[in-house]
Amino acid sequence: MDNETYHIPVMLQACIQGLNIKPEGTYLDLTFGGGGHSREILKHLKGGHLFGFDQDSDVLDNVPDDDRFTFLQANFRDLKRYLKLYGVHQVDGILADLGISSHQIDEPGRGFSTRYDADLDMRMNQSGDLTAASILHSYEEEELHRIFGQYGEVKNAKSLARAIVAERAVNPIQTIAHFKSLLERFAPRGKQFKYFAQVFQALRIVVNDELGALRDMLTQSAEVLAPGGRLVVMSYHSLEDRLVKNFIQKGKFHGEVDKDFFGNIQRPLEPVNKKALVADSEEVASNPRARSAKLRIAEKR
Repeated sequence: MDNETYHIPVMLQACIQGLNIKPEGTYLDLTFGGGGHSREILKHLKGGHLFGFDQDSDVLDNVPDDDRFTFLQANFRDLKRYLKLYGVHQVDGILADLGISSHQIDEPGRGFSTRYDADLDMRMNQSGDLTAASILHSYEEEELHRIFGQYGEVKNAKSLARAIVAERAVNPIQTIAHFKSLLERFAPRGKQFKYFAQVFQALRIVVNDELGALRDMLTQSAEVLAPGGRLVVMSYHSLEDRLVKNFIQKGKFHGEVDKDFFGNIQRPLEPVNKKALVADSEEVASNPRARSAKLRIAEKR
């Protein structure tokens, strides 16, 4: 699969403009994937360097042969630790295109998509132990209820959790086809695909600890950015976007913004765009994944 079909970058030029690239600067692409963002960043570097992070081994074929690029097969929640190995303490820009790649969705065996039958896997890092099937097999009913309600915003999460526990006692749920046959009993009429997507999103978030990793990444990003450095984050659902928005606006994930004695807001980053940027209608028509994308840009104070 070529890089362009592996994953089509959303709002590519807006991301690049948001980074405000200095040719001699040091930059991070925390979600390398098909390498579309990285290749565009490299076009703007002269003397600078780019580090690309991705925990998915499937991306290795996309890594460019370029002295200005270093690939790190790692979760972006460990960015500080990996940068330290290379003697890097400050960077000039950080880009993160969150969520799942087109390749991961389109690869049947990965278990991310309801379009195919496969094992319920959903691991972005294929060396990890936790899978969607193991969650359905071992988590208590109350925890399943919380997961589907909190991470999938599933209205009948309690009934679904109860049905999963009853089903697995008779027949363990290992495949997408088996799980979908159960989900169809609970999906609102005419909205089956949306319901499947909500449930799968909830499982995927837990399998990969996506929100925990995002919190770690945002906190560390603020620490490693040089003054004037830019953070550019693209999110695809409200749970991600809320964390990004709160951290940029408040410097933390919950509660009210802190202020000093004089009433000045205390936060490490300054929002560059007051509202999230969204894709235009032309891009949405050519790349449906862009429909839910929200792009936020911040600058280190």
